[in-house]
Amino acid sequence: MATFLYRLGRWSFLRRRLVTLLWVALLAAVGLLAAKAPAAPDDGFAMPGTEAQKAFDLMDERFPGATSDGASARLVFVAPSGQKITAAANQQAVDKTVAELAHGEQVTGAVGPFQANAVSQDGSTAYATISYSEKPGKVSKAATDALEQAAQHGRDAGLTVEIGGTALMAGPEAGGSAEAVGMAISAVVLVITFGSLLAAGLPLLTAVVGVGLGIALITGLGSTLGLSSTTSTLAMMLGLAVGIDYAVFIVSRYRAELLEGHAPKEAAGRAVGTAGSAVVFAGLTVIIALAGLSVVGIPLLAKMGLAAAGTVVIAVLVALTLVPALLGFIGGRVLPRKARPGKGRAAAGPDAPGVTAPRPNGGTRWARLVLRRPVAVLLGGVIGLGVLALPAMDLRLGLPGDEAKPTSTTQRRAYDQLSAGFGPGFNGPLTVLVDAKGVADPKAAADRIGKTVAGLPGVVTVLPAAFNKAGDTALVTAVPATGPSDAKTTELVHAIRDKAPGLKSETGATVLVSGPTAMNIDVSQKLTDALVPYLAVVVGLAVVLLLVVFRSVLVPLKAALGFLLSVAAALGAVVAVFQWGWLANLIGIEQTGPVMSMMPIFMVGVVFGLAMDYEVFLVTRIREAYVHGEEPGEAVVTGFRHNARVVTAAALIMISVFAGFIGMDEPMIKMMGFGLAAAVAFDAFVVRMAIVPAVLALLGRRAWWLPRPLDRILPDIDVEGAKLQTAAPAAVPAGAPAAASPQDRHSVGV
Repeated sequence: MATFLYRLGRWSFLRRRLVTLLWVALLAAVGLLAAKAPAAPDDGFAMPGTEAQKAFDLMDERFPGATSDGASARLVFVAPSGQKITAAANQQAVDKTVAELAHGEQVTGAVGPFQANAVSQDGSTAYATISYSEKPGKVSKAATDALEQAAQHGRDAGLTVEIGGTALMAGPEAGGSAEAVGMAISAVVLVITFGSLLAAGLPLLTAVVGVGLGIALITGLGSTLGLSSTTSTLAMMLGLAVGIDYAVFIVSRYRAELLEGHAPKEAAGRAVGTAGSAVVFAGLTVIIALAGLSVVGIPLLAKMGLAAAGTVVIAVLVALTLVPALLGFIGGRVLPRKARPGKGRAAAGPDAPGVTAPRPNGGTRWARLVLRRPVAVLLGGVIGLGVLALPAMDLRLGLPGDEAKPTSTTQRRAYDQLSAGFGPGFNGPLTVLVDAKGVADPKAAADRIGKTVAGLPGVVTVLPAAFNKAGDTALVTAVPATGPSDAKTTELVHAIRDKAPGLKSETGATVLVSGPTAMNIDVSQKLTDALVPYLAVVVGLAVVLLLVVFRSVLVPLKAALGFLLSVAAALGAVVAVFQWGWLANLIGIEQTGPVMSMMPIFMVGVVFGLAMDYEVFLVTRIREAYVHGEEPGEAVVTGFRHNARVVTAAALIMISVFAGFIGMDEPMIKMMGFGLAAAVAFDAFVVRMAIVPAVLALLGRRAWWLPRPLDRILPDIDVEGAKLQTAAPAAVPAGAPAAASPQDRHSVGV
């Protein structure tokens, strides 16, 4: 593979204008396709195979015209202190506010509190329910403006009015400001790392090209493949991350080859042949992790994973072709001015006669420190991450709702007022669907089921059954005594479901528990059940891939175990901050609660790919030195001398990109940003930069042990570029002119 990529890199360098033109033309064509493509469909958030989803589907069938997943708003009215909401003046103001919304845009129903007996026992609080034809996040601005205007009219009449429900739910945050901050920090890190504006700008440019092409493809094929607007979220975040990483490693190796004295086209070929091989296999590990989201069983996650995997494929192709092509235009200017050929001793190569060996850099000094104290470093890293992982043992999963929003939002205030007036469980009612089709007396069956549910511990009240027009299906609403994210509410849902078989035998009716609270419980359970199979598939395939790359049994196992340790530590940090409330005020967390259900799956998928990136980039350089004859310890030092600085820069870039999302208002986005930033920090700086060299130092030559049967079976893909030592021209001797074309000499600037 190294030989093929070497030729591809040289060809792209020499045919730089053609390659660049092809990428620009492809970007323009796909952009045109995206501009003319029909709008992407709304794929919602279906959960096939869960009881809550089965009930939602049955509601759509048996209650036509009333969308089970349509948006709704609750207008919460609180009377002035010392008054009751039922007072004539207050009641008139409430009725006027509700009537104002009854015939509004996208409104399918407006039920006032006095019509539905939705008044608290103390008479201070009431609520109205406004139903919409559109799904949450799709309600028009005109409709939400009318809702807020009506609420203001109620406030003008002297009432406290807040808006809860899903009608004000916005679409997914684009994260533009966070991405801009991340890009700015990335630029600063790259300038410091490379000491050249051109070298720093190139990875950012190629990453934007790759992400732009990937997002345009997702948009252009959205209607054909059923990809919604939310599908591109993960693709944009990861495409930007790996796009910068992969370009950084190609550029870094190209600079190193120039400093070794190679001609520019030879340096480009060698950079793509060696670092490019690492990029290919690092990209494959990311693709495996993302495509593995398909095993979770949630269509939206599967589409997001596959779309992001496609964007990673584009990032790899950009790194292997467009990056060396652009290096052809930049040439020697990718180096700092004092290090360019003719400007100092660096151009002569470090082994040239009369050239003093360069001072050990930070990577060299750190590697030697670890080699002197491998046991202490290993124990310190493992114990430290183990302590951080301890809070993860108390991990509770859920989907945070309005209770997790800041108190400055009207949704949070509405939630608190409903809890105060009607009890905490009122914000998470359970919808019990009674399928009495074919039952002789559906009403008697629904009444019996309602009484059984009402008699369960933890149920405050059960509302009368509401039948469909056919009279064969009823909805029974049960209000728990505890809030939606409380563990006791989960126990109540399971208790009702445990009663379902007995009730079917007694009444002949099928009982299904649904509603937003039950759906959240089912989502959490399904994601929890899918985590172990997902880990097995992703880690198993990646270990096999790394076995081929490193031709070692122990190195892939060490890589996988280190990743699991860093993810466990990151989950522990998330639990400590978002569930326990430690240091929560520092990042603007006003309400603790369960960890988002998708957090472990997302963290495994995203961080596994990035962790394997750092593993492949760092360890392939170590193996390259070992294969070329260095002792195991010196090979570790060589790998860190060349790649530690770049891996550190790549990790800092990813941490800054993810940390930018911590500043967003949405708690789930904030949690994802914090968790991913923590995981990358733990994996890059503790696992890859400390535990990995310590383990390799302790193992010595045994780290590269491979049983003979496997050695014969596994293909030799030559990731370390051993064949390039004989197949490619040698470095330019000190003081000798490079055997390069005039075009090459022009690109170097000599």
